[in-house]
Amino acid sequence: MATSDPVYLRVVEDIRRQITDGALPPGAPIPSRAQLTRKYQVGETAARHALRVLAGEGLIIGRVGSGHYVRERPDLTALYRWRFLDHPAPFAADLQSQGRRVTWDWHSEPTEAGPDIARRLRLSESTTLTKTHYIFRGEGKPLQLATSYEPLEFAPHSEEERRSLVARMFAHGVKITEVVESVHTRVPRPVESDALDLAAGVHVLHIERTHWAGDRPVETSDIVIPGDRFRVTYSMPV
Repeated sequence: MATSDPVYLRVVEDIRRQITDGALPPGAPIPSRAQLTRKYQVGETAARHALRVLAGEGLIIGRVGSGHYVRERPDLTALYRWRFLDHPAPFAADLQSQGRRVTWDWHSEPTEAGPDIARRLRLSESTTLTKTHYIFRGEGKPLQLATSYEPLEFAPHSEEERRSLVARMFAHGVKITEVVESVHTRVPRPVESDALDLAAGVHVLHIERTHWAGDRPVETSDIVIPGDRFRVTYSMPV
């Protein structure tokens, strides 16, 4: 913390409450440091730190020469997982079905599995895999990052080979029987914040996805989605 003085918490908690209950709606101006010191009877340092904490939580944004404002709350776009497994880019197909224009770039490179990916694919840590990075954009704005790992013999080597993973594996005589996803939220890494153009305080949804052929994992991915733009929806047939 920039200060050990707890009085700044009174400022943070009161402004946070006003934002949460709608007394300060999106776009509303936040009192200046001088106004905060007078209203809450705190010092300049406490007022400055309160604003910094609120910005770090993603509740307010600062505009140079203008002050701070309540951050707009974007409508969350639904991501329907597993609807387009027959598409080479299920994320893009999902958004395109909702009327969004989505493009993506990718590049592949060989890499050692390492401890985490080796555990997920049940391989030795020194196994060489194909690692593919993806970035998806909508109307030119970054929407999702993904990194996929798969054995060398399965990976596509040209744009023409980039069929859906299910179809590509089937061509190798491998039938995908299950897709397992584990979802958690976390603080983005600096490179992810830059790549996704995230505002301060925004967390990401991290989806760890693995394709299985029987009891063999044949591909695993780390998918990173801005937590303030999407909600993940799963449909489970009964």
